[in-house]
Amino acid sequence: MKMEVDWTELPAELIEAISKKLKFYSDYIRFQRVCRNWRLSIPKTPNHLPPQLPWLMLPQSQSQSQSQTHCAFFNLSANKVHLLNLPEASLRSRHCGSSHGWVIILDETPAILLLNPLTRVKIHLPPLSSFPNVVSFSYFDIGREYTVASYLPAGAGDRYNCSLRQMRDSFIKKIVLSSSPVDKDYNFLAVAILNQTADLAYCRNGDQCWTLIEGMQSYSEDVIYRKGSFYAVDKAGLITVCDIAGDKDKPRVSIIQTPPQFGGDMQYLVGSEDELLLVTRYLDLEFDFEPHQPQLVYRTTRFEVFKLNWCGPQWERMRSLGDTALFIGQNSSLALSASDFPGCLADCIYYTDDYSESNYDDVYGEHDLGIFKLEDGSIEPLPCYPRYSHFRLRWPPPLWVTPNPC
Repeated sequence: MKMEVDWTELPAELIEAISKKLKFYSDYIRFQRVCRNWRLSIPKTPNHLPPQLPWLMLPQSQSQSQSQTHCAFFNLSANKVHLLNLPEASLRSRHCGSSHGWVIILDETPAILLLNPLTRVKIHLPPLSSFPNVVSFSYFDIGREYTVASYLPAGAGDRYNCSLRQMRDSFIKKIVLSSSPVDKDYNFLAVAILNQTADLAYCRNGDQCWTLIEGMQSYSEDVIYRKGSFYAVDKAGLITVCDIAGDKDKPRVSIIQTPPQFGGDMQYLVGSEDELLLVTRYLDLEFDFEPHQPQLVYRTTRFEVFKLNWCGPQWERMRSLGDTALFIGQNSSLALSASDFPGCLADCIYYTDDYSESNYDDVYGEHDLGIFKLEDGSIEPLPCYPRYSHFRLRWPPPLWVTPNPC
């Protein structure tokens, strides 16, 4: 005699134990939707999930009927687009980074907003007007609301004025977080790369203003958080380590002296398991012949990847990433095991445009993004953006965002 099992009546302890074996956020959502008993037996927020495959946050399009309130995210694994209601990420905003699943948003105010696209939770960082090289700010000075010092300390250099839009677009290059802002086990830190003064500034959770990191040797191309410290890299591959959490009064700064890496146009740092990787990006100029208006645009031609040999120390060229895939751009750089995620290619670099507003400063702005295969040096377009089609992306450029329900 065949006996049927009522899966909806499983004990709550068993349902929760099974849910903790799930690795993907999409599977967890499906698990919750099986029935009411399963949904009530597990936490609403899965805090156990490992890093997820990033979604590509696409620019808003005026052709979308919901363009003023919704943002599109391309899911590589599912090969589909998700529309999320995010009025904060409007056409008037700029995204200056994504970190731990949170998007950093600037608009034409001094506010710096952290937004989780999945939960819609919002947290404010200290405003643009609180940076140490911002001398003054006033809404009444139309078109020149900010006065900024060209060197630090603020009284040491020339001063210039910025409008609300100029400050939004050019003052900060990227902001990186140490952890999710709502992670109860950590008081998160944020580090900003400043475009104008070539400095790094930081704030702790609860700070009212940004603080300069003293002792930086040169302009920072990229910053990541790794094993309790922020690591910054300059154009020549020199690494600066900033321990902000260890000292409440003054960060400890140390330099990793490596032979210089010359020849590339941009540098990225990536933490991959126990390895520290340096990704060098090479760009070339191309003419894009729009009707009656030829434009000069940048294109990525290739990447080189190095890992840090701490004995020396020195950078060693990597010919293969093995099962690893890298995701770089305006996001906090990320390395994942490709075999863990359907639709993800191993030994590849997924990249987006994060280097020049001139590539997307008009209505038909085109972005430089794709998949670079380290094995043969070939580049293929992302499925959501065929390179040689007539489809164009709008400002701001696409951004990798890791889905994080926490």
